[in-house]
Amino acid sequence: MLRPTILLRAFHRHYSSINPQIKPDFAPWATNWTMSSPGPDSAPNESRKRPAPSNRQSKNKKQKKADKPAKEGGSEEVLLFDVQDLLKRFSLDNKPPADTEENAFKLLPQLYTELELTVHAISSTGDALALDPSSKHVYVVPYAVPGDKVTAKVLKHFEKEKYSLTDLVKVEKPSDRRDDSLIRCQYFASCSGCQFQMLPYSDQLAHKKSIVVKAYKNFSMLDPQLVPTVADTIGSPLEYGYRTKLTPHFDGPPGGRRDRRNNKKPSWTEVPPIGFMKKGTRKTIDIEDCPIGTDAVRMGMKSERARVTKHIDTYSRGATILLRESTERISKSKYEEKESTDTIFEDRGDYVHAKTCITDQTAISTEFIDDFTFQNPAGAFFQNNNSILPTFTNYVRQHILPPKSSGHKILNLIDAYSGSGLFTISLASLFQKSVGIDISSSSIAFASKNAKLNNLPEEQASFMAADARDLFKSVEFDASETVVVIDPPRKGCDDNFLKQLLKFGPERVVYVSCNVHTQARDVGMLVRGMIGVEGTYEIESLVGFDFFPQTSHVEGVAVLNKKVVKTEMETGE
Repeated sequence: MLRPTILLRAFHRHYSSINPQIKPDFAPWATNWTMSSPGPDSAPNESRKRPAPSNRQSKNKKQKKADKPAKEGGSEEVLLFDVQDLLKRFSLDNKPPADTEENAFKLLPQLYTELELTVHAISSTGDALALDPSSKHVYVVPYAVPGDKVTAKVLKHFEKEKYSLTDLVKVEKPSDRRDDSLIRCQYFASCSGCQFQMLPYSDQLAHKKSIVVKAYKNFSMLDPQLVPTVADTIGSPLEYGYRTKLTPHFDGPPGGRRDRRNNKKPSWTEVPPIGFMKKGTRKTIDIEDCPIGTDAVRMGMKSERARVTKHIDTYSRGATILLRESTERISKSKYEEKESTDTIFEDRGDYVHAKTCITDQTAISTEFIDDFTFQNPAGAFFQNNNSILPTFTNYVRQHILPPKSSGHKILNLIDAYSGSGLFTISLASLFQKSVGIDISSSSIAFASKNAKLNNLPEEQASFMAADARDLFKSVEFDASETVVVIDPPRKGCDDNFLKQLLKFGPERVVYVSCNVHTQARDVGMLVRGMIGVEGTYEIESLVGFDFFPQTSHVEGVAVLNKKVVKTEMETGE
């Protein structure tokens, strides 16, 4: 059973938000708990509040991290769903041996015990799932593939949740699906950055499709008939060498905090590891190269490691190193071929792209996406895989408007969470007016600058700094002629924003997300409705984009249409 805090939060989250008239027939698991539905006077964001801590918890401020409720739509909650699904599937598909009941109550192995296990599935988190012989407990094994027979070391038990975390010791007998010849990084299976280098890319894409499918099954709380078939995941043109931003780091000197408290300058006895986190720990691995980075970023990583090593005594604490690619587009007629130690030159037909690595957070990076130009502070957010961005923006462009057969004419675009203007600018030519809105005034300043760089007049593409929760008060568009693009952070949209969106009622919504689980949760509410606001949308299409090959991450795009309300004459009533 899922831990009570998660069940209660999920139940309260969804049923306090949807129309009280809707019966929870699609969530039978929730009926195990006695909880009355909140009335219409419930606070708008009540459903987002976690259950109040017990007296013991409130007194114990140093509560263990493992005892805290899982973040909604976060990796722990996603893993719990996959664990439950595997246990259920195994019990249905296989009759357990006669002594299973006895085995079910045996003690779990001591920590650091090594077990031989067979892997049955890969979780949406990227880790594999194996069952113990009793079929009553799941072991989470990183870097494994279904069909692998492995030796794994037990690291931590979650007895009530029926799973344990392990470390992969050895693959005893590899699965037919495993291909270790594909692995390009010597730190794979230690570094926490990648999970799937041993999987053929077609298998990675198939798995990411299943992530989207399970997200809508587990988090949308929609009848399956309301969820369309998820399209095949759209792959990245580059499977390696695609990341335009990396942030390696190093830890401070031993005793550094104590020295600073005593007003002493911390001292180094050796150069610390410079790289990324070791899987399942807070330890930094020394990594001199990362093959998923672009050539310019990898060149920058090498030079920055050398710089930090030479000047380590100037640091009194650890630091994160920014490595961000920036591009200069040079006309072929003006380009003079030359060798460079800090620039990568790429032939792009009529142009040559000169790519360098920026390490200053405030320096300006330049990106070229198809015929569009975008500039941002190097430390600001921008998508990190330029190779897939043209395909991605073209897909949104092709689906932003309803089919011509619908008869609906869309004239306006609202780009919520617009950042530096990727969607507003790349879609503006399709609309009479486009407005990008973001909470960050710095992002809005660069979005306005980017609109000018792309020769868009202000009357066609404008931007404003405002909290997305209040954005519809700032825009005077006819909802029936408007489409809204949503691209929120990983936590998704809050209830207040979703209620505003439902009340505004744009003709069409395109929801882009780096977390398909919170996307599914939010889309579910747009379809079902919330307290005081009816659900007014239906899902037209769902698809994933693979922005991060070799990892478990998938970007989701959901296209929603306003429901057509049929008259009595049309329904025959």
